[in-house]
Amino acid sequence: MKKIAIIGRPNVGKSSLFNRLIKKRDAITSDLAGTTRDVKRRTIAIMNKEALLLDTGGLDKGCELFDKIKEMSLKAAYAADIILYMVDGKGIPEDEDKKLFYELQAMGKDIALVVNKIDNDKMKEKLWDYYEFGTGDIFGISVSHNRNTVELFEWIADKIPESDTIKEVEEESLQVIEPEAISDEEFFANLETAQEDDYTYWDEDEMDGIVEDDTIFGNNDRIKEFDEEDINHIKIAIIGRTNVGKSSLLNALLGEERSVVSSVAGTTIDPIDETIDYKDKQITFVDTAGLRRRGKIVGIEKYALMRTTEMLENANMALVVLDASEPFLDLDEKIAGLVDSNRLSCIIVLNKWDIAKRSEHDKIIKEVRDRFKFLAFAPILTLSAQTHLRVDKLHDMILEINENYSQRIPTSKINEVIEKALRRHTLPSVSGQVIRIYYGTQYETRPPKIAIIMNKPSGLHFTYRRYLVNKMREAFNFTGTPLLFKAKKRGEK
Repeated sequence: MKKIAIIGRPNVGKSSLFNRLIKKRDAITSDLAGTTRDVKRRTIAIMNKEALLLDTGGLDKGCELFDKIKEMSLKAAYAADIILYMVDGKGIPEDEDKKLFYELQAMGKDIALVVNKIDNDKMKEKLWDYYEFGTGDIFGISVSHNRNTVELFEWIADKIPESDTIKEVEEESLQVIEPEAISDEEFFANLETAQEDDYTYWDEDEMDGIVEDDTIFGNNDRIKEFDEEDINHIKIAIIGRTNVGKSSLLNALLGEERSVVSSVAGTTIDPIDETIDYKDKQITFVDTAGLRRRGKIVGIEKYALMRTTEMLENANMALVVLDASEPFLDLDEKIAGLVDSNRLSCIIVLNKWDIAKRSEHDKIIKEVRDRFKFLAFAPILTLSAQTHLRVDKLHDMILEINENYSQRIPTSKINEVIEKALRRHTLPSVSGQVIRIYYGTQYETRPPKIAIIMNKPSGLHFTYRRYLVNKMREAFNFTGTPLLFKAKKRGEK
């Protein structure tokens, strides 16, 4: 499959073109230089030909962060087959752009000079300045106004071999690009008008009521027929506050530098996802933006936070990354609370163990267990993403927990546990009424959900519910996964 890289300096419209090509608002766009930091990848079909599209960070110099962004962007360009070198048509040609363009051109790649922000016919005169680049493959377009993009799309499609033509395009897996693009009003609607209420924030006074009973879920959760999901695809969100090492962990898990790592807090803006095959399973890791207190969330980070919450809604598992070399914060607890609210399987990762006080191992583990009681089911792994210490253990642990998260316990086995539990401790009566459990059955996986059929569902006290959960955990391996119970009457849906 051909790789297409969109390259250029900051704020020339690379992410906007990326979004236009995939017909979806995927990459975050803004006027802030350095909004795109990692290389974002999406499979597309353009003129019914399949290709891999890469959105890269701006080619700028300055601080450590921007130098690393530039390094990773150029690495993507060198690995690509087709390069779209974008420039801002409202400015004048930059010598640095010419130098990089000639360097990439000399490698024998198919490269086009895309002059963006040619918003009207009068501005077409600006194109003459860019013929200094010495290429005939030059396209003056306006991504924001959707002007003159068809010719560029046709040029790209012409560079993709016929062997990559797709006979039947599956809508869910590919975004098909046709010459007739969607209107600007439809495509860019609601971005600038998004209200503050559209986003989720965490404050010191918020999330105080984190539910410590991981067995209870809403009364409006309706019983539905058991549905076997694809347990061969595991979607994992890497979450934590800023600068705990999430991007370093992603790179260590993949064995390559996929995500930009720097000492600048909040380096990751757009969630970066990457899928690997491991022991006949597909594992998709998502490096999410680091979360801060509400008062410190500004500008583009609002969109990053919205993307993080979306990723959590679609994930099966979370790696909660904590910095073992520093004291834990209340914010760590609140972020971990997202695992509970999204009912995800979980591994607690104590990162930076190479610089932590290892002599205080037992003390640190106890503090984690005390602080994160609502994640008592989650195993703890100490590692160092920087030195790769024990990172290799994560892959197998992920598979094991996915099995636990996806397992279905036979009804007969569930009832054996319930019967033994009832013989040991009978259900207390309520207002003189005898409370009876008839049977239990699992009706859903990922996470496992068990319905307790009884005469008086309201009579199942939370302490007895917790007792039943403990007995289920003793009988079966539910390490790493929440176990959810619902009490209901016979015949109730």
